Amino acid sequence: MNNKIVSTAAFFGMTSIVLGAFGAHALKQVLTIEQLTTFETGVKYQMYHALFLLFLSLNTHLSDKVKKTILIVTILGVILFSGSIYLLATDSMNTFNFKVIGFVTPIGGLFLIVAWSIVMIKFLQKKI
Repeated sequence: MNNKIVSTAAFFGMTSIVLGAFGAHALKQVLTIEQLTTFETGVKYQMYHALFLLFLSLNTHLSDKVKKTILIVTILGVILFSGSIYLLATDSMNTFNFKVIGFVTPIGGLFLIVAWSIVMIKFLQKKI
């Protein structure tokens, strides 16, 4: 289980760096400051959750079943939250109106909150 978690964390971390550099260099020419700030928010949250997954992989107090649940919820959260932010921030560059998928951003955020909540609840239940 830990290999899957670390691999996912590495992928999220790597792609957040790539997307951050892309935003800072290539998109700087075509997006407004507000759109770039929005794009950077997606990058930050993706990186935060890459680090969160690394913490999860190193944790010995949670079962593999709980870790798997947290991993799945975090993946869904990052894809829906950061992914939709990337699309919404670059909406002006496309012919498709990505604003119609804007409702998935808070759903992704909710998944991320649930992932953190599971960790909190499991640690509050532990008698260490």
